[in-house]
Amino acid sequence: MALDVSPPVGGVVFFERREIDQLLRLYGRMVAAGEWRDYGMGGAADHAAFSIFRHAAEAPLYRVEKWPELARKQGQWLVRGQGGMVLKRGHDLAQVLRLFDKGKFKVVD
Repeated sequence: MALDVSPPVGGVVFFERREIDQLLRLYGRMVAAGEWRDYGMGGAADHAAFSIFRHAAEAPLYRVEKWPELARKQGQWLVRGQGGMVLKRGHDLAQVLRLFDKGKFKVVD
């Protein structure tokens, strides 16, 4: 089975329904824990981003990004921190989102 990594017709990369479901499940857990307050989603010609905010007026705490052209190399999924540093990268969204599992991760003021 070949992987098609070319951008979709129209030139905008975005999340699939199951990917949005995984992201919103994580978001709901973190809101219930009092860690996160807002989110934003966006698509561009080369990537899609799910931005996570503590307050809507601030810069995002984290960005979960989908880069289809990196699917065969480093993996199409990555999590960036506030400074833009890549915190985790991989081929599977669920594996990348494990960064936020309880006990491994804590937001510090």
